[in-house]
Amino acid sequence: MMGILNVTPDSFSDGGLYLDPDRAVAHALAMEAAGAAIIDIGGESTRTVGATAVSVETELARVMPVVERLAGRLRVPLSVDTRRAAVARAALEAGAAIINDISALEHDPAMARVVAKARAAVILMHMRGGPTDHAQHARYRDVLDEVTDYLRQRSRFALEAGIPRSRIILDPGFGFAKNAQHNLILMGGLRRLCALGFPIAVGVSRKRFVRALAGEGAEMAEIGNAAVHALAVAAGAAVLRAHRVDAAMAALRVAAAIAAERQN
Repeated sequence: MMGILNVTPDSFSDGGLYLDPDRAVAHALAMEAAGAAIIDIGGESTRTVGATAVSVETELARVMPVVERLAGRLRVPLSVDTRRAAVARAALEAGAAIINDISALEHDPAMARVVAKARAAVILMHMRGGPTDHAQHARYRDVLDEVTDYLRQRSRFALEAGIPRSRIILDPGFGFAKNAQHNLILMGGLRRLCALGFPIAVGVSRKRFVRALAGEGAEMAEIGNAAVHALAVAAGAAVLRAHRVDAAMAALRVAAAIAAERQN
């Protein structure tokens, strides 16, 4: 379970809630206590509508005070959600262990080298376009084929850059350059993505397509999240990204128990 900690003013779900480093640290510790196995800190919003690109300096100013305060206090690994090698390098030197790169090492040519040198883990996500315009690129002939091929190519690139296979995680990028139908097709084909041979991360928490199906209101959204999380675990997903770790953990425990019995 990966707990999401956005230290931004404009993230779609919790923008502005954890800009203050003390509040961010308290929330991270609470997510760990609720069962999060990874805390993922992000300093740049990737919301579908209204996201604003930020400078490296701004991203560092948002992320590093939190990383520095959490390093050594958490028992679980710290992940930093960034496309920029300078941010990744600073975070890894301060104690982070995972880089969650929504560009799959494409945005910054130095990123692969930084991750490999630090012997860090990396999450490679599928997306077209950037944080501010990815919704405009949601066009596919066969979304499952194209996402699978892309993640296969980027995992090969990461291996050739010196990142060990055991430290590579793949993310199909639900909601990133995907419309509702694309997201549903990818969920239905999750087993095929898992067959690539790498752990698969699923990030659907509070995404628009889940909220549209589940109904209005925060409670309905969490129920929708739980359904997707359970199905993802049953299909073989290894990492779930969640804003509400306690609710996601409940779904995970039930789904994992059923999946274990089915395998027996």
